[in-house]
Amino acid sequence: MRDTPVLTYSRPLLMGILNVTPDSFSDGGAYRSLNVACEHALDMAAQGADIIDVGGESTRPGSRPVSDREQIDRVIPVIRELHDRLPPGVIISTDTRSAVVAEAALAAGATMLNDVSAGLGDPRMLGLAAESGAYLALMHMQGEPETMQDNADYGDVVAEVRTFLLRCAAQAMDNGVREDQLVIDPGIGFGKRREHNLQLLSALQQFVATGLPVMLGTSRKRFMGSLCQVDEPRDLGPATVATTAIGVMAGARIFRVHDVRENRQAADIAAAVRQVADTHTGQ
Repeated sequence: MRDTPVLTYSRPLLMGILNVTPDSFSDGGAYRSLNVACEHALDMAAQGADIIDVGGESTRPGSRPVSDREQIDRVIPVIRELHDRLPPGVIISTDTRSAVVAEAALAAGATMLNDVSAGLGDPRMLGLAAESGAYLALMHMQGEPETMQDNADYGDVVAEVRTFLLRCAAQAMDNGVREDQLVIDPGIGFGKRREHNLQLLSALQQFVATGLPVMLGTSRKRFMGSLCQVDEPRDLGPATVATTAIGVMAGARIFRVHDVRENRQAADIAAAVRQVADTHTGQ
Protein backbone atom coordinates (compact mmCIF):
# COMPACT_ATOMS: atom_id res chain seq x y z
CA MET A 1 0.00 0.00 0.00
CA ARG A 2 1.34 3.39 -0.99
CA ASP A 3 1.65 6.34 1.38
CA THR A 4 -0.64 9.25 0.52
CA PRO A 5 1.30 11.48 -1.91
CA VAL A 6 1.50 15.23 -1.35
CA LEU A 7 1.46 17.95 -4.01
CA THR A 8 4.69 19.94 -3.97
CA TYR A 9 5.42 22.77 -6.37
CA SER A 10 9.22 22.66 -6.47
CA ARG A 11 8.92 22.04 -10.22
CA PRO A 12 6.07 22.34 -12.75
CA LEU A 13 3.73 19.39 -12.27
CA LEU A 14 2.31 17.37 -15.14
CA MET A 15 -1.13 15.79 -14.93
CA GLY A 16 -1.32 12.91 -17.39
CA ILE A 17 -4.74 12.49 -18.96
CA LEU A 18 -6.27 9.00 -18.76
CA ASN A 19 -9.70 8.99 -20.38
CA VAL A 20 -11.46 5.66 -19.94
CA THR A 21 -14.29 6.82 -22.18
CA PRO A 22 -15.52 5.91 -25.67
CA ASP A 23 -16.01 9.50 -26.84
CA SER A 24 -13.31 11.88 -25.57
CA PHE A 25 -12.28 14.30 -28.31
CA SER A 26 -8.69 13.11 -28.75
CA ASP A 27 -8.33 9.62 -27.34
CA GLY A 28 -11.86 8.30 -26.92
CA GLY A 29 -11.91 4.51 -26.80
CA ALA A 30 -8.13 4.13 -26.69
CA TYR A 31 -7.87 3.09 -23.02
CA ARG A 32 -11.14 1.37 -22.19
CA SER A 33 -9.66 -1.97 -21.10
CA LEU A 34 -8.22 -2.18 -17.61
CA ASN A 35 -4.83 -3.49 -18.66
CA VAL A 36 -4.32 -0.99 -21.49
CA ALA A 37 -5.41 1.92 -19.30
CA CYS A 38 -3.08 0.96 -16.45
CA GLU A 39 -0.11 0.36 -18.73
CA HIS A 40 -0.65 3.78 -20.29
CA ALA A 41 -0.79 5.40 -16.85
CA LEU A 42 2.40 3.66 -15.78
CA ASP A 43 4.06 4.80 -19.00
CA MET A 44 3.01 8.40 -18.34
CA ALA A 45 4.43 8.18 -14.82
CA ALA A 46 7.71 6.86 -16.23
CA GLN A 47 7.79 9.80 -18.64
CA GLY A 48 7.46 12.30 -15.80
CA ALA A 49 3.79 12.64 -14.90
CA ASP A 50 3.25 13.72 -11.29
CA ILE A 51 -0.53 13.17 -11.37
CA ILE A 52 -2.69 10.70 -13.29
CA ASP A 53 -6.18 12.09 -13.97
CA VAL A 54 -8.70 9.28 -14.53
CA GLY A 55 -11.94 10.33 -16.21
CA GLY A 56 -15.04 8.32 -17.05
CA GLU A 57 -17.13 11.09 -18.59
CA SER A 58 -16.18 13.09 -21.67
CA THR A 59 -16.68 16.85 -21.29
CA ARG A 60 -15.76 17.71 -24.89
CA PRO A 61 -18.04 20.24 -26.63
CA GLY A 62 -21.36 18.58 -27.46
CA SER A 63 -20.92 15.68 -25.03
CA ARG A 64 -23.80 14.43 -22.91
CA PRO A 65 -23.74 13.54 -19.20
CA VAL A 66 -22.81 10.01 -18.13
CA SER A 67 -24.55 8.36 -15.18
CA ASP A 68 -22.76 7.92 -11.86
CA ARG A 69 -23.01 4.15 -12.23
CA GLU A 70 -21.36 4.17 -15.65
CA GLN A 71 -18.58 6.49 -14.49
CA ILE A 72 -17.92 4.29 -11.45
CA ASP A 73 -17.81 1.15 -13.58
CA ARG A 74 -15.27 2.80 -15.87
CA VAL A 75 -12.90 4.46 -13.42
CA ILE A 76 -12.90 2.55 -10.12
CA PRO A 77 -11.16 -0.63 -11.35
CA VAL A 78 -8.47 1.54 -12.94
CA ILE A 79 -7.96 3.65 -9.82
CA ARG A 80 -7.73 0.57 -7.58
CA GLU A 81 -5.12 -1.00 -9.84
CA LEU A 82 -3.11 2.21 -10.13
CA HIS A 83 -3.17 2.71 -6.39
CA ASP A 84 -1.22 -0.53 -6.07
CA ARG A 85 1.06 -0.08 -9.07
CA LEU A 86 2.00 3.59 -9.47
CA PRO A 87 5.36 4.76 -8.10
CA PRO A 88 5.37 6.49 -4.70
CA GLY A 89 4.65 10.19 -5.01
CA VAL A 90 2.41 9.98 -8.08
CA ILE A 91 -1.05 11.31 -7.24
CA ILE A 92 -4.26 9.80 -8.59
CA SER A 93 -6.92 12.31 -9.56
CA THR A 94 -10.45 11.71 -10.77
CA ASP A 95 -12.08 13.94 -13.37
CA THR A 96 -15.73 14.13 -12.37
CA ARG A 97 -18.53 16.55 -11.52
CA SER A 98 -20.31 13.96 -9.35
CA ALA A 99 -19.73 13.65 -5.62
CA VAL A 100 -20.95 10.04 -5.78
CA VAL A 101 -18.23 9.17 -8.29
CA ALA A 102 -15.69 11.28 -6.40
CA GLU A 103 -16.42 9.49 -3.10
CA ALA A 104 -15.99 6.09 -4.76
CA ALA A 105 -12.74 7.25 -6.36
CA LEU A 106 -11.35 8.47 -3.04
CA ALA A 107 -12.22 5.15 -1.43
CA ALA A 108 -10.36 3.38 -4.24
CA GLY A 109 -7.19 5.43 -3.78
CA ALA A 110 -7.58 8.82 -5.47
CA THR A 111 -6.43 11.87 -3.51
CA MET A 112 -7.40 14.66 -5.92
CA LEU A 113 -10.73 15.76 -7.39
CA ASN A 114 -10.72 17.54 -10.74
CA ASP A 115 -14.13 19.20 -11.06
CA VAL A 116 -14.84 21.05 -14.32
CA SER A 117 -17.96 22.53 -12.70
CA ALA A 118 -15.94 24.14 -9.87
CA GLY A 119 -18.16 22.51 -7.26
CA LEU A 120 -21.37 23.85 -8.77
CA GLY A 121 -22.42 20.65 -10.53
CA ASP A 122 -23.00 18.73 -7.30
CA PRO A 123 -23.53 20.62 -4.02
CA ARG A 124 -21.98 17.72 -2.07
CA MET A 125 -18.58 18.00 -3.75
CA LEU A 126 -17.21 20.76 -1.52
CA GLY A 127 -18.20 18.97 1.68
CA LEU A 128 -16.61 15.78 0.41
CA ALA A 129 -13.35 17.60 -0.32
CA ALA A 130 -13.41 19.20 3.12
CA GLU A 131 -14.11 15.93 4.92
CA SER A 132 -11.56 13.88 2.96
CA GLY A 133 -8.79 16.47 2.72
CA ALA A 134 -8.45 15.71 -1.01
CA TYR A 135 -6.98 18.25 -3.36
CA LEU A 136 -9.69 20.02 -5.35
CA ALA A 137 -9.23 21.59 -8.78
CA LEU A 138 -11.89 24.19 -9.58
CA MET A 139 -12.34 24.98 -13.28
CA HIS A 140 -14.29 27.70 -15.06
CA MET A 141 -16.82 26.55 -17.63
CA GLN A 142 -19.51 28.69 -19.22
CA GLY A 143 -22.65 26.56 -19.42
CA GLU A 144 -22.64 22.77 -19.84
CA PRO A 145 -20.41 20.64 -22.09
CA GLU A 146 -23.29 19.78 -24.43
CA THR A 147 -24.00 23.45 -25.25
CA MET A 148 -21.04 25.45 -23.91
CA GLN A 149 -19.74 26.52 -27.34
CA ASP A 150 -23.12 27.67 -28.65
CA ASN A 151 -23.16 31.16 -27.11
CA ALA A 152 -19.71 31.76 -25.65
CA ASP A 153 -19.71 35.46 -24.89
CA TYR A 154 -17.90 37.71 -22.41
CA GLY A 155 -17.43 41.40 -21.73
CA ASP A 156 -13.97 40.88 -20.21
CA VAL A 157 -13.12 37.18 -20.24
CA VAL A 158 -10.06 37.49 -17.99
CA ALA A 159 -11.83 39.52 -15.30
CA GLU A 160 -14.97 37.38 -15.41
CA VAL A 161 -13.15 34.05 -15.22
CA ARG A 162 -10.84 35.30 -12.46
CA THR A 163 -13.76 36.63 -10.42
CA PHE A 164 -15.66 33.36 -10.87
CA LEU A 165 -12.73 31.25 -9.70
CA LEU A 166 -12.06 33.41 -6.67
CA ARG A 167 -15.73 33.24 -5.73
CA CYS A 168 -15.75 29.45 -6.07
CA ALA A 169 -12.54 29.15 -4.05
CA ALA A 170 -14.06 31.31 -1.31
CA GLN A 171 -17.19 29.16 -1.31
CA ALA A 172 -15.06 26.04 -1.02
CA MET A 173 -13.20 27.47 1.98
CA ASP A 174 -16.51 28.53 3.55
CA ASN A 175 -17.46 24.84 3.33
CA GLY A 176 -14.33 23.74 5.15
CA VAL A 177 -11.88 23.15 2.29
CA ARG A 178 -8.40 24.37 3.22
CA GLU A 179 -6.70 26.85 0.94
CA ASP A 180 -3.75 24.48 0.48
CA GLN A 181 -6.12 21.88 -1.03
CA LEU A 182 -7.24 24.20 -3.83
CA VAL A 183 -6.14 24.56 -7.44
CA ILE A 184 -7.78 26.89 -9.98
CA ASP A 185 -8.10 26.33 -13.73
CA PRO A 186 -9.28 29.03 -16.19
CA GLY A 187 -10.89 26.33 -18.34
CA ILE A 188 -9.28 26.83 -21.73
CA GLY A 189 -11.72 25.66 -24.40
CA PHE A 190 -14.70 25.30 -22.07
CA GLY A 191 -17.29 27.77 -23.29
CA LYS A 192 -14.67 29.99 -24.91
CA ARG A 193 -13.89 31.02 -28.45
CA ARG A 194 -10.39 31.21 -29.88
CA GLU A 195 -9.93 34.86 -28.92
CA HIS A 196 -11.04 34.13 -25.35
CA ASN A 197 -8.54 31.29 -25.01
CA LEU A 198 -5.73 33.47 -26.30
CA GLN A 199 -6.66 36.29 -23.93
CA LEU A 200 -6.62 33.89 -20.99
CA LEU A 201 -3.23 32.50 -21.99
CA SER A 202 -1.81 35.99 -22.33
CA ALA A 203 -3.10 36.93 -18.86
CA LEU A 204 -2.15 33.83 -16.86
CA GLN A 205 -0.11 35.96 -14.46
CA GLN A 206 -3.36 37.56 -13.26
CA PHE A 207 -4.54 34.13 -12.12
CA VAL A 208 -1.15 33.30 -10.61
CA ALA A 209 -1.36 36.58 -8.67
CA THR A 210 -4.36 35.22 -6.72
CA GLY A 211 -1.88 33.09 -4.76
CA LEU A 212 -3.70 29.87 -5.64
CA PRO A 213 -1.90 27.24 -7.75
CA VAL A 214 -3.00 27.53 -11.38
CA MET A 215 -3.63 24.51 -13.59
CA LEU A 216 -3.54 24.86 -17.37
CA GLY A 217 -5.33 22.45 -19.67
CA THR A 218 -4.70 23.22 -23.33
CA SER A 219 -3.67 19.77 -24.53
CA ARG A 220 -4.62 19.17 -28.17
CA LYS A 221 -7.41 21.77 -27.93
CA ARG A 222 -9.24 22.76 -31.10
CA PHE A 223 -8.45 26.49 -30.92
CA MET A 224 -4.77 25.71 -31.49
CA GLY A 225 -5.61 23.66 -34.56
CA SER A 226 -7.36 26.65 -36.07
CA LEU A 227 -4.17 28.67 -35.62
CA CYS A 228 -1.86 25.95 -36.95
CA GLN A 229 -4.12 24.69 -39.76
CA VAL A 230 -4.20 21.27 -38.10
CA ASP A 231 -7.41 19.24 -38.08
CA GLU A 232 -6.33 16.15 -36.16
CA PRO A 233 -6.07 16.69 -32.37
CA ARG A 234 -3.29 14.10 -32.06
CA ASP A 235 -1.10 16.31 -34.27
CA LEU A 236 -1.25 19.23 -31.82
CA GLY A 237 1.48 17.97 -29.50
CA PRO A 238 3.96 20.68 -30.54
CA ALA A 239 1.33 23.39 -30.06
CA THR A 240 0.57 22.04 -26.58
CA VAL A 241 4.29 22.13 -25.72
CA ALA A 242 4.36 25.82 -26.64
CA THR A 243 1.51 26.62 -24.27
CA THR A 244 3.18 24.65 -21.50
CA ALA A 245 6.32 26.76 -21.85
CA ILE A 246 4.18 29.92 -21.84
CA GLY A 247 2.38 28.71 -18.72
CA VAL A 248 5.58 27.91 -16.84
CA MET A 249 7.00 31.35 -17.60
CA ALA A 250 3.77 32.91 -16.31
CA GLY A 251 3.92 30.92 -13.07
CA ALA A 252 1.29 28.22 -13.63
CA ARG A 253 1.94 25.13 -11.52
CA ILE A 254 0.10 22.15 -13.09
CA PHE A 255 -0.25 21.21 -16.75
CA ARG A 256 -2.90 18.69 -17.83
CA VAL A 257 -1.54 16.94 -20.93
CA HIS A 258 -1.82 13.88 -23.15
CA ASP A 259 1.82 13.86 -24.29
CA VAL A 260 3.87 13.67 -21.11
CA ARG A 261 7.43 13.20 -22.37
CA GLU A 262 7.38 16.23 -24.65
CA ASN A 263 5.71 18.47 -22.08
CA ARG A 264 8.07 17.32 -19.31
CA GLN A 265 11.00 18.54 -21.40
CA ALA A 266 9.31 21.84 -22.24
CA ALA A 267 8.29 22.46 -18.63
CA ASP A 268 11.74 21.71 -17.25
CA ILE A 269 13.55 23.96 -19.75
CA ALA A 270 11.08 26.80 -19.22
CA ALA A 271 11.38 26.40 -15.44
CA ALA A 272 15.17 26.65 -15.63
CA VAL A 273 14.91 29.83 -17.70
CA ARG A 274 12.36 31.30 -15.31
CA GLN A 275 14.59 30.49 -12.32
CA VAL A 276 17.52 32.35 -13.91
CA ALA A 277 15.25 35.29 -14.78
CA ASP A 278 13.87 35.42 -11.23
CA THR A 279 17.41 35.30 -9.78
CA HIS A 280 18.51 38.25 -11.89
CA THR A 281 15.44 40.31 -11.02
CA GLY A 282 15.69 39.47 -7.31
CA GLN A 283 12.30 37.69 -7.09
